[in-house]
Amino acid sequence: MPYISHLLAVCSIVLEQGGDEDEAIAALLHDAVEDQGGQATLGTVASRFGNRVAAIVAGCSDSFSQPKPPALERKRAYLAQLDSGQAPRSVLLVSAADKVHNLRSILADYRSVGEDLWARFNLGPAEQLWYYGSLAEVFARRLGGPLAAELAELVADLKTAARPGGGRADAEAREPAGDRAR
Repeated sequence: MPYISHLLAVCSIVLEQGGDEDEAIAALLHDAVEDQGGQATLGTVASRFGNRVAAIVAGCSDSFSQPKPPALERKRAYLAQLDSGQAPRSVLLVSAADKVHNLRSILADYRSVGEDLWARFNLGPAEQLWYYGSLAEVFARRLGGPLAAELAELVADLKTAARPGGGRADAEAREPAGDRAR
């Protein structure tokens, strides 16, 4: 599936949740900074679309540097950033829309390819479930509403479909102690 479909889907979710034009633009650009040039790209976003769009995109980014820090380090810092009380509603909305679409895709792909899915990620199934479960908790506290509820439902669905450590074998998603490859 072309990557643009993810950006359009996130934008659509934001608009369906009542997002405004700046939030929709930020949804289209939410991965630009962390995946395509860091601070320089953020400057381009600000000059072309304004400081509010740039601030939302920055708030949705877990890294501004290349190479990126280790995956678990980035995820923990991102969770803390979202849960700090400093993240504005616009950042929470776009980020939640991104995570909902990510989980919809992960769940659909898991149902299609099974355990081979996890090889695509830097984090294994237990870590993925921990991360998305933690995000669901943050969004429930900080954003609320149907988008946060959908994320929690998707996490539950993925836990049911893909038990970490061997397909349907029972295992809990817990915060990982160490870090894996980026």
